[in-house]
Amino acid sequence: MEDFSVFDIIGPRMTGPSSSHTAGAVRIAYIARRLIGTEVSRVHFTLYGSFAETGKGHGTDKALIGGILGFTPDDERICHAYEFAKEQGVQVDFTYSDEPADHPNTVKIEATDVNDRMTEVVGRSVGGGNILITEINELGVELSGEYPTLIVRHMDEPGVIAEVSHVLAQLNVNIAFMRVFRHGRGRDAYMCIETDTPVTKEMQTIIRQLCKGITELFAV
Repeated sequence: MEDFSVFDIIGPRMTGPSSSHTAGAVRIAYIARRLIGTEVSRVHFTLYGSFAETGKGHGTDKALIGGILGFTPDDERICHAYEFAKEQGVQVDFTYSDEPADHPNTVKIEATDVNDRMTEVVGRSVGGGNILITEINELGVELSGEYPTLIVRHMDEPGVIAEVSHVLAQLNVNIAFMRVFRHGRGRDAYMCIETDTPVTKEMQTIIRQLCKGITELFAV
């Protein structure tokens, strides 16, 4: 007999009618916001598949805006996300695309921060409020957000991965999973490190100080 958890039965804590179209959408945009690392000035969402066809009726648009503003899936402010975006001066645009996508609940987020730097994130809502981030700045990745995750952007050079792993061990942070993605040898790369415990801001500062070759580092 297959085992099920309470989460499988009652679903995630959330505001909205659909775990896939609402809770999952919030989580994708929330992680995008954490990747950006600062306030957003404007954002363009491109919705594909079921997100494009039925998402607006399920509140996917409000969920995505809420997530990019930093709201979590159970935040009651999501219902008024458009108003909060206007209050914060965040320009929001949507495209409902009929182009085919690899997954029916897919969104591309193109966000520009207050320093005029653009970050592009592609994510999927895979059911039950669960998600998968599949691209960051056109680089294919796999990020579920199920564990505390440290994302390290670095140049693909020998020793960088070993240094980061060593410092995490010294900080008593256990690595649950690690995946490394790169544009090519010697080029831009990302480490997605899922850990058993969160990597605090103080720990992130230590990693930056002790590890060479890191261009960005953030936790989600």
